[in-house]
Amino acid sequence: MPSLPQLIEEDIRELNGALGELLRHSEATAALVIDKGGFLITQGGESEQFDLTTIAALAAASFAATETIATLVSETTFTSIYQQGESSSLFVANVDEYCLLTVIFPATVSVGAVKYFAARTIGLIAAQLAAAKERAPGSGFDLSAMNLADPTPLFRMKTA
Repeated sequence: MPSLPQLIEEDIRELNGALGELLRHSEATAALVIDKGGFLITQGGESEQFDLTTIAALAAASFAATETIATLVSETTFTSIYQQGESSSLFVANVDEYCLLTVIFPATVSVGAVKYFAARTIGLIAAQLAAAKERAPGSGFDLSAMNLADPTPLFRMKTA
């Protein structure tokens, strides 16, 4: 799996700004940036009513299954998945080789509107991730290789 670029506070601030804009325009409930291993990078919106960590893991797994189905039907890739519910729906879209955008929204909101506003957000997220990779090209990491019992080596502050 490709490695996620090293993200700093500025990157997260930009990602959160893009998610906030998406939430304002689309009337979505919550939006998440997750890596393709299923780890939650950042989120916006109403998170109290959802277990976003589990949603991130399951959304990434669902997207991975969809990518496999795409190859089985001779498609190069499917770029998004949509799951419609009675009260809430979910839209997951590919951002780049590292990340996915996941949007939770009321079933009364049109998926077309969510896709429309998500397109700009996907571009903003991809641009910020590209800037992060450019800033430190060799310093990425694969969150799926993280030791969940002791993640401190990954999240320690660097000395000057």
